Amino acid sequence: MKTLRTILPAVLLALGPAAAFSHPHVFADARLEVVAGADGKIEELHNIWRFDDVFSSQVLLDFDKNTNLVLDPPELEEIGRTVLASLQEFDYYTTLTQDGKIVSVAKPDVINVDFKDGQLLMFFAIKPAVPMPLKGKLTFGIYDPTLYASIDFPSDEDVVMMGDFKGCKHAVVRPDPDEVIAQNQSTLTDAFFNDPTGTDMSKLFATRLEVNC
Repeated sequence: MKTLRTILPAVLLALGPAAAFSHPHVFADARLEVVAGADGKIEELHNIWRFDDVFSSQVLLDFDKNTNLVLDPPELEEIGRTVLASLQEFDYYTTLTQDGKIVSVAKPDVINVDFKDGQLLMFFAIKPAVPMPLKGKLTFGIYDPTLYASIDFPSDEDVVMMGDFKGCKHAVVRPDPDEVIAQNQSTLTDAFFNDPTGTDMSKLFATRLEVNC
């Protein structure tokens, strides 16, 4: 079975921690729905990713086994299985924190894939691997830690809360890149040029939802 490594070098981070990139090569517009359950805990995160035309075209060429220029249901399912395996190492580009501590995520049951108007779409739900109660400061971010793929939210309305958040306050935070660089210049230099472990600094630039309960 083909992997994302074969359809685009290092796409979606299949190359692993040795790879280092300074700017994105794959682009996707995203929507994130953070769902609170009736039990006062985060239930799941709904993700919708729409990929750029170039990447979508390469996926079509690599997975269109019968060369009919259409991704048939079995081919879409194969893409979903490939992404499900490829992104597990990177927690599906999902970062959750509660009072500054990382909350791990569970593997999705499935990644659903569609192809419309020349663009690849992915739909899937992520759940916290441990209970995440609506207490303290919660953050929700979707980003690629190596900057190879850019997962962007076109507007603040594409990051939404659903369910009963019981009066919690929230804000969509879009860090100013110039301010981030100015405040972390020495650390960023070490991370990008001197740290062989590939320190994850891209979270400083990523759009996130902050919820205070």
